[in-house]
Order: sequence, then structure tokens, then C-alpha cells
Amino acid sequence: MNLLLLDESDYIAPGLVRIAGRRHRQLLEVIKAEPGKFCKAGMLNGLTGTAELLEIGADAATLRPDLTVPPPEPSPVTLIAALPRPKTFQKVLHAAVTMGVKEFWFIACWKVDKSYWSSPNLETASLDETCRLALEQAGDTAMPRIEFRNRFKPFVEDELPGILAGRPAYAGHPAATEPIPVGSRGPAALVIGPEGGFTGYEIDLLARHGVTPVTLGRRTLRTEVAVPALLATLTAQPR
Repeated sequence: MNLLLLDESDYIAPGLVRIAGRRHRQLLEVIKAEPGKFCKAGMLNGLTGTAELLEIGADAATLRPDLTVPPPEPSPVTLIAALPRPKTFQKVLHAAVTMGVKEFWFIACWKVDKSYWSSPNLETASLDETCRLALEQAGDTAMPRIEFRNRFKPFVEDELPGILAGRPAYAGHPAATEPIPVGSRGPAALVIGPEGGFTGYEIDLLARHGVTPVTLGRRTLRTEVAVPALLATLTAQPR
């Protein structure tokens, strides 16, 4: 836990918070924090700073937060991804949230198994936990927006144009020949297909709606590797 992520409901008095459960166990058992020590802290969807540990017991801890610093800048990239298998989904979501992505669209396509849509990993509680853990790791506080669409063609034809809104969009695709741009400036969209890539029909439909197929090279990558690699390349900052 690089940052203690707080909720408004944690306040027990002005300037005082009390935490229990996973966050308390992290302070007690992993960080081994003691009264008088400070840790990085942030308010969910708010400012960051530090919190002084005042008291820690077997079940709860009381802290005094001092939050005055804005969270890190969000990524300018909107991520649109074919829904991965459940375990991969959690890895992709965690990695992208740590990299600052704030808008996700997980979509259907021909190679997405219908069973993926009933995974408990897509339930609100699981999404919230995965995102919170990623925000804590990244020292961030801003929760992302996550949308799911289980019909490919209606999404591409009816919603994608509005999502792109004139911004460049790139689809990682095994058969593409154009390299992904390095350090693209401003808002952009990144489209990730299933393992094995989109079908010819799907990539053609995406291309007709403003998405350029791109590649990282000849190597075939797992989705959980391809997503951070493509995001890092697209948002790389010049020295």
C-alpha cells in the first residue's frame, strides 16, 4: 500500500479518521506503523498528502490526515478492450488503473466467450476492490469510469464515434504493419482485441470508424502484457 486511500465515511470527527479491515491490517502487519509515524494518504476522488498515526489497536487505527496535494495527472488515453478472460481482466484493469487510465470500455467481439460476461470479477464490489488496490499502488485517488458493452457492431457504429470525438484512435492488431506512435500528444483512444486479435471483419469495421490498426512488432503478446506496453509507448514523454 503506497497510499492509504480514505473515504469520507472514515471520518469520526473533524480532522480525524478511523480505519479497520484490510487497510488497518496493512498498517499493523505489513507496514508495522507506530503512533507518531506518518504515511502517504489520499481521499477517494480528492486530494493527497499524509496522515499521522495517532493510535493503532488490534481492530482499528486512528489517524490525522493532512491532504493538500492534487493526485497525479490522469492518462489522456481511453482504453477500449475486448473483454478478456476473468483472471486476465483483473490484471489488465489493475495495470491500466495504475498507469492513470480513467475511462474504460470493455466490449464483446467474436472471440470473447459468452461465459466471461457472468464472471464475478465484473461485479461492482470486485471492480471497486481492484481499482482501489491499483490506486493505492499508484498513489492516486481518482476512480475510473468503467463501461461494459456486450454487442460489438452496435457499439462501434453507435457509440464509438462519440467516444472518439475527433481524437486519434489506435487498435493493437497482430497483422498490422504501421507502428504505434510514440508519445502521442493529447487525448487518444487505444483499442485492444482478444488474444489472437480481432477478426478481419471487426478490424475493418473499426478502421471504417476512425481506428488505425498498429503494431508493437512481430511478437505475439498476452493481453495483460500488450495493454501496458501499448499504453506506455503511446504516452511516452520525451526527455
